[in-house]
Amino acid sequence: MTAIKFVMREGALQGRLPVQKLARTCVAECASAAAGLAARRAGLAEVPVARVDDGAVATAFLSERHLLINGRAPVNFAPLSRFWRTADGWVRTHANYPHHRARLLDALGVPEDAAAVEAALAERSALDVEEAVYAAGGLAVALRSHEEWDAHPQAAEIAKRPLVEQGRLDTARVRTFAPLDTSPLLPAAGLRVLDLTRVLAGPVATRTLALLGADVLRLDAPRLPELPDQHADTGLGKRSATLDLAADRPTFEELLAAADVVVTGYRPGALDRFGLSAEALAERRPGVVVAQLSAWGAYGPWRERRGFDSLVQAATGIAVLEGSAEQPGALPAQALDHGTGYLLAAAVLRALTEQSYEGGSRFVRLALARTARWLTDGAGSADGKGDMAAGDVESDSYDGPEPWLSETDSALGRLRYALSPVSFEGGPADWDRPPVPWGTDAARWH
Repeated sequence: MTAIKFVMREGALQGRLPVQKLARTCVAECASAAAGLAARRAGLAEVPVARVDDGAVATAFLSERHLLINGRAPVNFAPLSRFWRTADGWVRTHANYPHHRARLLDALGVPEDAAAVEAALAERSALDVEEAVYAAGGLAVALRSHEEWDAHPQAAEIAKRPLVEQGRLDTARVRTFAPLDTSPLLPAAGLRVLDLTRVLAGPVATRTLALLGADVLRLDAPRLPELPDQHADTGLGKRSATLDLAADRPTFEELLAAADVVVTGYRPGALDRFGLSAEALAERRPGVVVAQLSAWGAYGPWRERRGFDSLVQAATGIAVLEGSAEQPGALPAQALDHGTGYLLAAAVLRALTEQSYEGGSRFVRLALARTARWLTDGAGSADGKGDMAAGDVESDSYDGPEPWLSETDSALGRLRYALSPVSFEGGPADWDRPPVPWGTDAARWH
């Protein structure tokens, strides 16, 4: 078991719910998994001590807000992405992407004007808006209390599953790693990760794997550009390419044939027609680790719905708990996204470690809504076996994020960015390369 040194800083992430505890636990899980794999590969007699500092954690959980590009602050939410009053309550919309914004406006039958949207929503019930916008392919969720969400059939399905779902897909041979003899220790060195994710949890996971030495190649459809600021924030250490899966399957199959890990962040089943289910991937690439992420889970009546952190907060009662039914609030960070991202990276690292003993293709699966339930239940240990052992604990003050911010030059300009909170003795302190503009690289491995 990995020894962990915690540095507690009161007030680093303040909320009514235990978001600081959740953030600390998620990062500790990831740092512990990274140290364990590093020890396995380097043949160390003892697992390196992990360090989890609340200041670093809080800064990283707000990384998209700390980013500066040539001194310019990022744009994180579009004007039509917010809470709106309805005839009987509130809805939360998400319209950052142009195609989602167009579908929202089509569902409401209004032009792109905030006053027109406000007037249209004020005449309809929240649940009516939720269903109408979903039917049009847009994103809007009715505000629910924690009790109302608990009575929802999707919540019942989520409650049946563990926080981190994982399993073995076949009897592929034991994974053999090249030994680590480098400084810093990079537990994911030499591993190839196909990153088929979009904002924010999935890219946080793959950004973390890149920090730990993986060759991470992010693939996007050419017709679905990513939001540039969020792509920059989560692109540290990665390469970025575009690929049409329907038109250029041979290129994808070449990439898959050499991939160790495939991470997907689209709606459950959305990529199955391309042969990207966990079972299909393992059949073509025995020994692969498939990591799947979704908003609502791969089960239940909402399994095919799109979703984002802000929408999950609204649906699961978090927005009411952090504010009220009359005036919804929000967590101090997009903690469902960031927390789930670190848990996903930890699950991948543990699956790789297990493969070195037992073999077998593996899958791991997480959902923002399941992380939300964990938070509202008190955010105990991630494995459900009781709170994480305290380890070596010290306390210090929190005087702001500056110690955990860095700067670098890049093809995007001068960047200020948050350092990773995943830390262990002998491990990396920063990424080895800055982010690149979306679609810059060729769709091939180094």
